[in-house]
This record gives sequence, structure tokens and C-alpha cells, in this order.
Amino acid sequence: MGTPGGAGESGAGAVGSGAAGSGSAGWGDGTRVVHSAAVAPGEPFLAGPVLAAPYRLGGDDTYGRAHNPTWRALETALGGLDGGECVLFPSGMAAISALLRTVLAPGDVLVVPSDGYYLTRTLAAELRVEVREVPTAGPYPSFDGVRLVLLESPSNPGLDVCDIAALAEAAHACGALVAVDNTTATPLGQRPLELGADVVVASDTKAVAGHSDVLLGHVTAADPALAERIRAARTTGGAIPGPFETWLAHRGLGTLDLRLERQAANAAALHAALSGHPAVTGLRWPGAAGDPAHEVAARQMRRFGGVLVFVLADEAAVARFLERSELVAASTSFGGLHTTADRRAQWGDPVPEGLIRLSAGCESTEDLVADVLNALG
Repeated sequence: MGTPGGAGESGAGAVGSGAAGSGSAGWGDGTRVVHSAAVAPGEPFLAGPVLAAPYRLGGDDTYGRAHNPTWRALETALGGLDGGECVLFPSGMAAISALLRTVLAPGDVLVVPSDGYYLTRTLAAELRVEVREVPTAGPYPSFDGVRLVLLESPSNPGLDVCDIAALAEAAHACGALVAVDNTTATPLGQRPLELGADVVVASDTKAVAGHSDVLLGHVTAADPALAERIRAARTTGGAIPGPFETWLAHRGLGTLDLRLERQAANAAALHAALSGHPAVTGLRWPGAAGDPAHEVAARQMRRFGGVLVFVLADEAAVARFLERSELVAASTSFGGLHTTADRRAQWGDPVPEGLIRLSAGCESTEDLVADVLNALG
């Protein structure tokens, strides 16, 4: 278990084709992400993107909708970090959509978080399935008759967590599959497949790519046969990532360990500075010992990340905070180099009007804390 601001490194697993050599089984997070691509002497550390539609037949690749070496390189890296077989998609929602449409049939029962990402619930409501919404922290009903349980831990935006191992055991006992949206935690912060989940989904737009310039997502399945079904659905449906975006995300992956360490340190410092602040209520960060989610988070997360939430008085108070800040940018994404804040009620989340999801960036900690406190007045 990593400390809130520490590297939280573990040597479990191997990155894949880039993790050659007997030492890879014991490599830490930093080594694994830096060496996440196979490199031969005389070749670049990360090969450039392959921009091809058709290929000359006779090799492994036939057509750009089905095959691309740049995809395979990042899929190998992310699959190794997750502990399964990875399939890339052009966004996190494309990944979730492919999973739901592959696994579910009309009339199936789907369990989704009532407090998770709102577009997941929107998508689920459009499918011809029975949808049951449950808060991330529970309590959970019986999973009898359920086909798929989709968890999100920590939840977005509330940062509640659920006991993935316990829920996976209960769901499997009833014949249900378990998928976990791991976007907030990242594959370095949490490994749901090791906790018993069947599938991981994530938006790599956020921390994995990490530079606010890419849309990307992925599905990683523990069962290679399920991964192949999802890959076939991608080929048929055409929801494929661009090779340049894929290459950018793979380049960003190399610094994920370093970025997460600074972001977590900044989140810890901000949580300490905001605790008891007269303008702030509802402060949440799973890394804080007093947070309601901390006990479970400390048991299953390897590091706590840089996202925290708090509530200001109202919409106008949020606007004043953002206007006064020199370092915090209003943005609806998270996990990037820059510290960003998003008033989640504007998107329809069932949260207070003044709730802010703040994503701590990689600024110097003392500068960021001083700026946030100054912006709060």
C-alpha cells in the first residue's frame, strides 16, 4: 500500500512486451511505465505512430479499422498494468458502450452506481435492459438475476468507494460479471482484476495520457475470450482510436508514476489546508484518515490520487473562487498537469450547486495551497 504522496510501487505483474528480462517481475511502478514499450538496439525508445489505412497483405495487419501496431503497443502496456487483455477505444464512453453492448442482451439486468459518472447512467437508460441504480458505498441488494455489475470506485464526483473484492464475490456467486470504472484511481492506483473483478474500463483522457490533449479509453478483461469479443465489436462498430492520439497517450504513460506522486502530495496538502476552513464543507479525499471512504480505500488502493471534492456556498461562490485563483482553471476533465476545478451541478449531477471536483495538478505544492487559500478569500 502506497502512502498518499508516495510512489506506492509494487512489482506485481509485468508490463508485457516492453517488460523483457528477469527483473521485470520485481519492477516498481516508475520502471514499468517508463519501460512500457519494447525497444531493440538502434530503435527509438517509443516508436512513432503508424498512420496507415490499408497494409500490404501477408503480415499480421490487414486494414486500419482492425489492426494497428501503435494500438498494440499501448494495449500491451495497459493490459500489463491492469493484469488482463486490453482493447483501446477513442474515449472512455466508447469503451463503456462497447462493454455494455457486448455483454448485455435485451431484458438483462444491469447494476450501475447512482452517484457515478452521469453519462454512464444516461447510456444505460437507452439500452433495452433493466437498470438498477445503487450508491457506490451501498447498501447493495442481492445480485440474483443480474448479468453485469458496473462499479465505479472512487466514484466521480463524490469519491465514495466500494469493497470491490466483497462485491465481486457476491456477484460471482449469483452468476454476474463485475466491471469496475477505474478512471479516478488509474492502473497504478488500483488493480480491480486482482481484487476479483472481471473487467476494467477507464477514460485514459484523464491521468493516463495526462496532458489534456487526448481523448482515449480502454477495456481490460481478465478473460481473453471476452476481450476478443470486445475487440471484434470494435472492428465491426468502427469505434477505433486514432494512432496519433494513441501514441500521445503512450508517451504520457511514461510519466504517470511521477505525475501521480506530485498530484497526490498536492491533494494531501490541499485537504489539510481546507479542513476546517469556514468557506468549505463536504470535503472528501479517500487518502485522509478521517474520510468515510478511507478504511476501504486503504485496503484496496495502492495510492489515493489527486482528486478531491468540497462544497462552497453556492454557484456564485464557485465563480468568485475561480475568478480569484491564478492557478486553478475551470475545466470539466481531471488528471492533467494543471490544477482544474469543475462545478459538477452544471452537468446535471445530483450534487449541491457549490460542489467542486478539484483535480490537483503538478504545480509546486506551496504555490498551489497559497493560491487556493487566497482564492477562497
